[in-house]
Amino acid sequence: MNDLIFLFASSFLAATIFPAGSEVLLATLSAAGNHDKFLLSAIATIGNVLGALVNWSIGYYFAKFKNRKWFLLKNIHLKKYYNIYQKWGVWSLLLSWMPIIGDPLTIIAGIFRVNIWIFLLLVSIGKAGRYLLIISIF
Repeated sequence: MNDLIFLFASSFLAATIFPAGSEVLLATLSAAGNHDKFLLSAIATIGNVLGALVNWSIGYYFAKFKNRKWFLLKNIHLKKYYNIYQKWGVWSLLLSWMPIIGDPLTIIAGIFRVNIWIFLLLVSIGKAGRYLLIISIF
């Protein structure tokens, strides 16, 4: 049970602005065979989506501070992600699972006030797909 809680926590943190990863833990638990693979994938996905929801909330509620020195994303980063977002729109959220660009995309979605239900759907699809791929390999 503790390893499932740890998987949830690591998946949650991995989706926030904190540098963390959950793939190795998921692969290890999946390979060990002590838990149902679907359960492992579901726990990792739920944790990761909730972490992305924190990012969306940061973007949504703190957008008014985007010109402040302490704001997470500087204007140059905002412009870069804005361009990605302008090109691909909400569909870019399917890439929220990717390292480096995924977390900022979820913050940008909050800044741009993406509908929460569309956000949750697209982010869940992307993140679940990644975790299902990992458990299918291990």
